Amino acid sequence: MTVALMWEARAVAGRGEELLAWARAQELPVRPLRRETFRAPQDRVLVITWWDAEYDAELPELPEPGEELVSRAVHRWRFEALGEGD
Repeated sequence: MTVALMWEARAVAGRGEELLAWARAQELPVRPLRRETFRAPQDRVLVITWWDAEYDAELPELPEPGEELVSRAVHRWRFEALGEGD
């Protein structure tokens, strides 16, 4: 089974590039199958990691950035990949 972990944070106004750089610099103790980083308006950063694991497996996740960098707590979601056309 493939599980996708989503990590989304919103930077303090004007600090989106710093948050993006911070997220890209975070190393996980185990390498995922795939990792992608996105940005969006309002200084938002999204990181998705894909894992070959059961849905409820304990998996490494990006930590919370420092309070000075984000305007709210990080949002996290977990999804099960269904494949194309499903």
